Amino acid sequence: MAEITMDLIKKLRAWSGAGIMDCKSALNETNGDMDAAMDLLRKRRSDVAAKKAHRETKCGMIGSYLHIRDDGGVPSIGVLVEVVCETDFAARGDVFRAFVNNVALHIAASAPEYLAPEDVPEEILEKERELMREQMADSDKPKEIVEKIIEGKLRKYYEENCLLDQVYALAADKSESIPIRQMLKETIGTLGENMSIRRFSRFDLG
Repeated sequence: MAEITMDLIKKLRAWSGAGIMDCKSALNETNGDMDAAMDLLRKRRSDVAAKKAHRETKCGMIGSYLHIRDDGGVPSIGVLVEVVCETDFAARGDVFRAFVNNVALHIAASAPEYLAPEDVPEEILEKERELMREQMADSDKPKEIVEKIIEGKLRKYYEENCLLDQVYALAADKSESIPIRQMLKETIGTLGENMSIRRFSRFDLG
């Protein structure tokens, strides 16, 4: 078993944002394996998020971001995003505000069309399915296999167009290279309150 040093604990804390005792516990349970400890912390935060999902969220904030062009300081992209939580106390905290800011920056960079897969209109999905069927028209694969491939392609469509399914665009390292949905769960685990992204708007000049 690897020695669980304070330097190792601090490294995991900086990587995960979790508390010192949580990081120490995760490292002890995974014999000092940083990747496994990070996965364990994520699972615990996801479990916390699931337990709090029924709680009412009436507080929160509207986050905003303006992207300034390099050729004269004129804003060319604007973002508004509404994120809600349970209490004003949490909404005023650094953890909540950092999450809202990160989401606003991500929206500016990745330009999602929808919040979640269930928000994509059925007519849009059907057009995508038809296009995919046309692309595979010459395939000799059985119809049921073709349909499974199409559903797989639709999952890729969600990852590209739905905010919650997009991977965080401004990740500094692999610990941050996760879908916004997972980032939300981890923030709920850290904050100890239910949260959700309610809506967003992105404005692109021209």
